[in-house]
Amino acid sequence: MAATAWHARVVWLPDDSVRDVYVVGDRLTFDRVPGAVTIAEKGYALPGLVDAHCHIGIKRGTHPVEGLDEARALALVDRDAGVLAIRDAGSPFPYPELDDDPELPRLARAGRHLASPRRYLRGIAIECTAEELPARAAEQAAAGNGWVKLVGDWIDRGTGDLGPSFDADVLAAAIRAAHAAGARVAVHTFSEEAVEAVVRAGVDSVEHGTGLSTDLIDLMAANGTALVPTMINIATFDDIAAHADAKFPVYADHMRRLKAGFPEVVRYAYEAGVPIYAGTDAGGGIDHGLAAEEMLLLRDQVGMSTMDVLGAASWGARDWLGFGGGLGDLVVYAEDPRADLTAVRRPERIVLRGRLVR
Repeated sequence: MAATAWHARVVWLPDDSVRDVYVVGDRLTFDRVPGAVTIAEKGYALPGLVDAHCHIGIKRGTHPVEGLDEARALALVDRDAGVLAIRDAGSPFPYPELDDDPELPRLARAGRHLASPRRYLRGIAIECTAEELPARAAEQAAAGNGWVKLVGDWIDRGTGDLGPSFDADVLAAAIRAAHAAGARVAVHTFSEEAVEAVVRAGVDSVEHGTGLSTDLIDLMAANGTALVPTMINIATFDDIAAHADAKFPVYADHMRRLKAGFPEVVRYAYEAGVPIYAGTDAGGGIDHGLAAEEMLLLRDQVGMSTMDVLGAASWGARDWLGFGGGLGDLVVYAEDPRADLTAVRRPERIVLRGRLVR
């Protein structure tokens, strides 16, 4: 529902004081706006949650959506959970029409995933050779609105284990091509070899990152390279391993070891000062609307402080994606998420792009 202006008297986070917050059109301000409609007289407010690794172009079963309506419906699930900004980390279905949809979360998105032939989920990625990858990266920079998504590794059925999708020099050339085209680069990587290649090549964002070592984490911290650990996704590794045991036992054992050591990996990254953002991998075999659960895993498994988790899933992630600066988004919770982080499961009021959603 649209109105001239909305007003909430709330504890504004990350501040620790009661503020009168106003949303006028698509702007948020603390200056009084006469005639604003009051939607909350108490509570705790954020500028909305962020899912920094999400796929609204992929539905359950890791199948591409079949039209804009399906993509829109998935985005609405996230919105109604308080997610007001999404980084879509690769979509097999193009939907630039949704970038400015007033009902949907703000979108920072890649084009299609770029993968080696037969080395990713069927029907999701553009499959390309090593020679083609840099040019394809430049093309997908234009297809997205700021990001390119590379698949850095996948199971290699020839060796029976995880393996890089491309040689290190090819991945580096693709990253350079995307940067030259004005896009940042996110790379899916589970394995030790692939994540080393992309971190040393200057990737902007490591997705998952289970194979990270301490020296690479230190390099990420020095370079400001982000980590989106998708803890919910990594929790599925035991199931993936169980399905692979009979045919690919080496791969299955590798996946179990990566899962077991991952909380410590992310904890080291957190303590080293690597920028960490909350992303669920929704659509990649994970249901939409689970940003709150990812936040709880970052606190409970990694040991991030509650305030740092809130920043990783709200104001910090918004700034990283270019959605800071007082845009007209607001989520109000009845309970203080600093005292009980489960409060983020229960948004009371949602204002998105200046429109009252709830």
